[in-house]
Amino acid sequence: MKDERVTAAWVSVGSNALLVISKLTAGVFVGSVSIISEAIHSANDLLASFIALFAVKTSSKPPDKEHPFGHAKVENISGTVEALLIFLAAFLIIKEAVDRLLHGAEIQTLGWGLGVMGFSALLNLGVSQYLMYVARKTDSIALEADAMHLRTDVYTSAGVFVGLLAIKLTGYTIIDPIAAILVGMLILKAAYDLTRKAFMPLMDTALTDDEIDCIKAVLDEYAAEYVSYHDMRTRRAGRECHVDLHLVARPEMSIKEVHDLCDQIEKRINDKVPYSYVLIHAEPDEEKAGEPG
Repeated sequence: MKDERVTAAWVSVGSNALLVISKLTAGVFVGSVSIISEAIHSANDLLASFIALFAVKTSSKPPDKEHPFGHAKVENISGTVEALLIFLAAFLIIKEAVDRLLHGAEIQTLGWGLGVMGFSALLNLGVSQYLMYVARKTDSIALEADAMHLRTDVYTSAGVFVGLLAIKLTGYTIIDPIAAILVGMLILKAAYDLTRKAFMPLMDTALTDDEIDCIKAVLDEYAAEYVSYHDMRTRRAGRECHVDLHLVARPEMSIKEVHDLCDQIEKRINDKVPYSYVLIHAEPDEEKAGEPG
């Protein structure tokens, strides 16, 4: 069955390709740096979309000899690379806008620019909502990063649209580079947020407090069937949640009973925390157990 994440990534590639062509054509025709800056942003997003496509395809591959724990972290790498690309785009946009601000530039026909930016905002709004829906459904950081790109485009495209409209009403062309600088600042903020979200799991950060509470709640459900648990550790890799803990079994339990209990707990945790991989180390009651949790 085709991975829904791959389909969503292809939708992003197609929409960004369309926007690059339309924005660049309109920006050159109109002579607007803010529209050209948006074309640069969309070209950046197009590259990011291809990276996201590669990431979701790769992350779905099963573990192999070289990657025994799977390929999930490629989504985090993808998100981090996308963030760096956004930083680069923001720098180029601000640099060009400052140059226009200092030396001036004449804007030609505004009608095309208004139409393209309005179309861009609406298209990105629809695609970003779809990507975010699939990202949350499949817990994909790569698609979430792509959705954040496009959601930023919604705001920046709308901002450029308002700026061009203000020029049409007032005749002050200085509004164009100022709008472009604001676009660049918004992109920098999005890049910073994305960097934090994508990069930190590469450092093996723990699951969220809510997810850990869900795991503890499952363990509490089976509390009557074991003595205690301790040394629980969690980490995130892409959409995967890895959990390991030590479970102190009752002395009268057979090996099969302990094994079945661990299987039940692992399955229950996976039901509560999707895409989780649980490893339980069972210990006899004679050994010293740590504190629960």
